[in-house]
Amino acid sequence: MKKIFGYIAAIAIAGVLQGCANTTESGAIGLQRSQLLLVSSEALNAQAAQGFQKLTADAQSKKKLNTNAKQTQRVRRIGQDLIAQTTVFRADARDWAWEINVFDSDEINAFCAPGGKIGVYTGIIDRLKLTDDELAAVMGHEIAHALREHSREKASQQALSNLLTSTVSAATGVHGGLLDMGTQMMVHLPNSRGMELESDVMGLELMARAGYDPRNAPNLWRKMQKASGGDQGLAFLSTHPTGDDRIAAMEGTIPKVLGLYQEAQAQKSTNTRKPAPKKKKTGP
Repeated sequence: MKKIFGYIAAIAIAGVLQGCANTTESGAIGLQRSQLLLVSSEALNAQAAQGFQKLTADAQSKKKLNTNAKQTQRVRRIGQDLIAQTTVFRADARDWAWEINVFDSDEINAFCAPGGKIGVYTGIIDRLKLTDDELAAVMGHEIAHALREHSREKASQQALSNLLTSTVSAATGVHGGLLDMGTQMMVHLPNSRGMELESDVMGLELMARAGYDPRNAPNLWRKMQKASGGDQGLAFLSTHPTGDDRIAAMEGTIPKVLGLYQEAQAQKSTNTRKPAPKKKKTGP
């Protein structure tokens, strides 16, 4: 009976944890979900910047930072293309202190810390043999996490969850561990998977607006599946959705952003065809 009451209490906590704010505009994908934001973004961004500086300094001391000039230039070019489109979701993103570094590591990983600190590991580029479109999908996904302030949202949910759990536990006698398990299963894991899918589709819009073909983004996750040997794990108990779920969500979103990609390509083509302006004569 205590277990049943514990899950009922966890459901009540889940209801309280639903958000009431929104960090971004909806964009062409129609993003509408509200968020719980209690933690200061300034504090989180400062902490992220400090961590990024330490990671960069450590990599530099080990000669693992931006070791391949051509590869670093490629990553930064794609990153800057994507960053130029971030204002569609957040006007203030243009003022962020963006940084992009490439870390020499066999790890298949990339990140964008709060405030716009981007790191790409050489392993994800080299081992998956990423095309520019696929790399734009990776970086667009990570940038979307920062724009959407998912780290801040998770910290806010956890802080309130801890407070509510201890309060309900003290009032009812239900063990806090049981409540924690209930909120983990009903709130934190599903929310985390939802944030990953959210970043996938936001990343699609960013890459499309930047002129990278969103139709090639699902192939990234097919490569991820192949690299992991096809072992996707149990999605229900994971902080990440399965590769198949991600591919399905992206393929369902592509029609919403394909026109943006075509417009970007047309604009790029127009700019390429424009003749260079004639130089004014300065002499007699």
